[in-house]
Amino acid sequence: MNETPIPDYSPGVVYSGDYATFAEARACSTGYEEGIILERTRVALHKVVRGEAAYERDSVTFDKLELPFPLLALLTRAAAENDGRLSVLDFGGALGSSYFLCRSFLKSLPTLEWSIVEQPAHVACGQQEFANETLRFYPTIQECLKHRRPNVLLLSGLLQCLPEPWEFLRDAATHDFDWIILDRTPFIPATRDRLTVETVAPRIYPASYPAWFFSLPRFQNNLPAGWVIDAEFDALDRQLLDGVEIIFKGFALRRQTAVT
Repeated sequence: MNETPIPDYSPGVVYSGDYATFAEARACSTGYEEGIILERTRVALHKVVRGEAAYERDSVTFDKLELPFPLLALLTRAAAENDGRLSVLDFGGALGSSYFLCRSFLKSLPTLEWSIVEQPAHVACGQQEFANETLRFYPTIQECLKHRRPNVLLLSGLLQCLPEPWEFLRDAATHDFDWIILDRTPFIPATRDRLTVETVAPRIYPASYPAWFFSLPRFQNNLPAGWVIDAEFDALDRQLLDGVEIIFKGFALRRQTAVT
């Protein structure tokens, strides 16, 4: 009898625990601020810029471009609805991973802006080494909004890293975005969210940090006021939680238009 092949769960992270608070999970991990994360991401992304790698994800480089077509379809739709103008606020976008992955597909748009809001060290590095006319780095959403008018908020692999993810989403929804796109986000068919510690494979970098797995029913029933789910798709990531495959998902939230 032929056995079903075991999927390759890359990048080989391990999720453990069921923590009561973010502070408790943070105390059992090294945290997102580890300098080696930024350094390895910086080195990997320079390889992409030099053409030595096709793209970078989580500091790992890949030789073949794997375009995120659901995300690209949503971004081009947002641009088409705005006279060809696409301005993305990529919250937690590292040094531009998603921008450099998507830029070849989006470069023909009449207007393209990509703004990243990140930790101070990432912002400093990004401004010095990767910023260009399209790509800019800011320390806060508010600072970005002083300079640009983004019509899309992108949260790619980010929401699960925040101490208060739903509070953040509700606050973000009050800004003047047309779309909020959640990509690479782990959802489980449970009635409550579960907080774990994610331990990264040492071959990538020696680090661990809190990571949420979100209740899909809770999310669907508690969207920010004035927003609806316009699209849902499977993301690239697949991981194991307690031996069960978790397929990460993406959602496009669209601001409701008032009926006149």
